[in-house]
Amino acid sequence: MNQDYIIPNEWSIIEEGFDVTRVKSSESLFSIGNGAMGQRANFEENYSGSTFQGSYIAGVYYPDKTKVGWWKNGYPEYFAKVLNAPNWIGINVMINDEALDLNTCKKVSNFRRELNMKEGWLARTFTAVLPNDVEIEVSAKRFLSLDLDELGAIEYSVTPISTNATITFEPYLDSGIHNEDSNWDDQFWNTVKVSVDGAQAFIEAHTMKTYFHTCTFMQSNIVVNKQKQTIKPSVSQTDNRVSFSYTTEVNANETATIYKYAGYTVDRNHEIEELVSAAKKVLATAVSSGFDVLLDQQKQAWSKIWEMADITIDGDVKAQQGIRFNILQLNHTYLGKDARLNIGPKGFTGEKYGGSTYWDTEAYCIPFYMATKDQQVARNLLTYRYNQLDRAIENAEKLGFKNGAALYPMVTMNGEECHNEWEITFEEIHRNGAIAFAIYNYHRYTNDYSYIPEKGLEVLVGIARFWHQRVNFSEDKQQYVMLGVTGPNEYENNINNNWYTNYIAKWCIDYALENIEIVKNEYPSDFERILNKIKISDEEIQSMKKVADNMYFPYSEKHQVYLQQDGFLDKELITVADLDPSQRPINQKWSWDRILRSPYIKQADTLQGFYFFEDHFTTKELERHFDFYEPFTVHESSLSPCVHSIQAAKLGRMEQAYTFYLRTSRLDLDDYNKEVEEGLHITSMAGTWMSIVEGFGGMRVKDNTLTFEPKIPEQWDGYSFKVNFRNQILKVIVQQDKTLFELDGTTHLDIVVNGEKVTISPNNMVTI
Repeated sequence: MNQDYIIPNEWSIIEEGFDVTRVKSSESLFSIGNGAMGQRANFEENYSGSTFQGSYIAGVYYPDKTKVGWWKNGYPEYFAKVLNAPNWIGINVMINDEALDLNTCKKVSNFRRELNMKEGWLARTFTAVLPNDVEIEVSAKRFLSLDLDELGAIEYSVTPISTNATITFEPYLDSGIHNEDSNWDDQFWNTVKVSVDGAQAFIEAHTMKTYFHTCTFMQSNIVVNKQKQTIKPSVSQTDNRVSFSYTTEVNANETATIYKYAGYTVDRNHEIEELVSAAKKVLATAVSSGFDVLLDQQKQAWSKIWEMADITIDGDVKAQQGIRFNILQLNHTYLGKDARLNIGPKGFTGEKYGGSTYWDTEAYCIPFYMATKDQQVARNLLTYRYNQLDRAIENAEKLGFKNGAALYPMVTMNGEECHNEWEITFEEIHRNGAIAFAIYNYHRYTNDYSYIPEKGLEVLVGIARFWHQRVNFSEDKQQYVMLGVTGPNEYENNINNNWYTNYIAKWCIDYALENIEIVKNEYPSDFERILNKIKISDEEIQSMKKVADNMYFPYSEKHQVYLQQDGFLDKELITVADLDPSQRPINQKWSWDRILRSPYIKQADTLQGFYFFEDHFTTKELERHFDFYEPFTVHESSLSPCVHSIQAAKLGRMEQAYTFYLRTSRLDLDDYNKEVEEGLHITSMAGTWMSIVEGFGGMRVKDNTLTFEPKIPEQWDGYSFKVNFRNQILKVIVQQDKTLFELDGTTHLDIVVNGEKVTISPNNMVTI
C-alpha cells in the first residue's frame, strides 16, 4: 500500500494534520535547496520525537573509512559521505518558560505544511496546546535564496490565544552534529572558533581529513505586531554552539515574530581568512533588504526557472503535481552555475548512497539540463568528467589495467572510486559507457562538436582502451567475451556477457575510432596535441577495431531476443505477475542468494540498451524485447519506470506508459519503494521529465533534426513543454486532437512530426 497523504495540488506539496509516523517522510518530501546548499524540512523549534536532521553544503564531503568484513585488493579506501553540516535553522521557542515541542504538546491541531513550488518557499502553520495549557498559533516560512545562494531566511511567528504570554525565541547555530550513516562514528567536523559580533554569530569549522572550511552564520531581529523590537539578547556560547535569547511580553492574540537570516560561506568560494567577512556581507544585504524583499526576489528567480522548465498537464492534478515536484527538486539540487558540482542521487535530501556523482548524471540528467537550460550547463557536466580523467585512469590501474585505460567510478566526489561493494565497484563497469554516450548525446542535441577535440576525445580513448583490455578472446566462441560483470540489473552479479555491457563496449570503441578520424582530419592541431598526450598507435587502433567487430552477444533463437546474460534462460522464469505480492519488494523480503538466482530484474537492463540505441533496432525488435523482459521486471530501482514508460509510449501502449509515468513522477510523493524517509530519488526525477518529453512527446534527434511523434494519455486533456534546441526555444502543446508548435527564436526551424517535415517560423504557431 503506497502512502497517500500529500494533497493533490498543481503548484504545491501540501500536508494537513500532524502525524508523528510521517515526520521523517515529510522531512524528505518538503526538502528545499538552491544548488549551493539544501536541507531536509526539519522543524525550526525543538522536536524530541523521531527525526532525521539534515543540512548539506554542495561539494563538501567526508571520506569515511571503508567498512567491509573481507578486504579485497582494489577496494577504495573510503566511502565519500555527503556531510550533515552545522545546523543554522534552529530556533528554540519558550512560552511562559515552557518549551514548544510538537512531540510533547497536549494537542496539535490545524497543522498544515506547504512547499510552494511556484515561488520556492516552505511554510508551516499549526495550533498547539502546551503542557502548561497555553494555546498558541504558530506560522513559519523559510526559503534558501536563489539570488544570494549562501543565504537562508526564516520568518517564525507565535500568537498566544486568549492569554497574555512571555515568549522567548532562542535562535542558535550548532556544529555538534553527526551523520545518520557514519561507518565508525568518527567526528566529521572540527569546530575552530565560535564568535559573536553584536547581533551576529559565527561558527568557523572544517571537515576532518578533507579540510573544507566553512563559516555558519546568523543574525535575527524581533517584531511584535509589526513593530521592530530593540531587545538586548542574552548570549550563550559553548565549544560548538552559540545562541541568542530574546524575550518579549505579548498580549493575547498579538503576534511575536523572529526573522532569522543565516547560511554558510565556504572556502570553495572564498579565502579561509575571509569566510567571516564574506558572511557579514551576506548578512548586511539580507538585513537591509528584509524578509519580504528577499521573498519577492525568490519568487522572481523561480519564475524565470519555471518559464523554461515547466511542463503543464491539463485534467490530471496528481500527474501535474508529480512532474512539477520532480522539476523543482532537480533545480534544488543543481542549477549548472558551478562546473565543480554534480547531481547526487539524493541531492540535499538525505545521506544514503554517499558520493555526489553516479552514471545517473550522464544517462538520465543531461537530457533535462540540455533542454531546460543553456547548453553550457550540460557542457559543464561533461567537463566535470574530463577534469577527473586522470583519476579514472588511476582507478583502472588499481585493477590492473594499463596504457591510459580509464574506468570511471561508480560513486565519486573527486574522481576517485568510493563505492565498496565488490559486485558494484569491480563489476558494474557499464557506467563507463554512459560517460561516452553523454558526449555523443550532447553533440547530437546541441551540434556543438568543439567539446570533442577540446576535451572529449581523450575521455573516449581512455574508455575505449578500458573495454579493449577488459574483454578476452574465447577460443570456443571465436569471439570476444566479457566475463564477471554486473549489468544495470543489480539483481544479477558476477555474470558473463551481459548484453548491454557488451553492446555499449562495442559502441564506445567504434565511436572513439570514428572521432579519432574526424579530429585527425578536421582539427589537426588538436589531434597533434592529443596524440602527444595519449600516444595511440595505428596498431592499437586496429586491435581495438578487431575487438569491436568481433564482440559476442548472447542470443536466443527460440525467443528471438538478445539474452540479458549467458545464463538467463537457466533461471526459473516465473513472471512478476505470478509472484506473491507479500514478497515485494524482494530486496527487503528475500536473501541476496535467492534474488541472484531469480529471473527478476531491478531496472531496465537489455531495455536500457534499446533506450540508448533505439535507432539501431526496428520497432518490432523493441516490442519483442519489451514483451520478453518487462514481465520479469520488479522496478525496484527508481531509474526503472521512466525507461519503460518511454518505450511503452513508443510502442503505442499508452495505458502502460501512463502507469509507468505516474510511478516515476510520484515515486517519492507516494513512497512506492517504502524508503522516502531516507531522502528523495533526485536523479530519477530527470527520467520523469524524459517520460513526458521523449515518451509522450516522442522527441528525438535524428539525422541532425528534431523529431516528434506526439501521443497523449486518455486521462489528460493536454500537456505542454519547452525545449531549448540549439539556442532556439520551441514550445510543444499536445492536445487530444492536435499538436501545436511555437518557436521563440530568430530563424526558422525545420522539424519532423510523425515522419513529415514541418517548418516553424519565429513567433508563429503551427498546428498539426
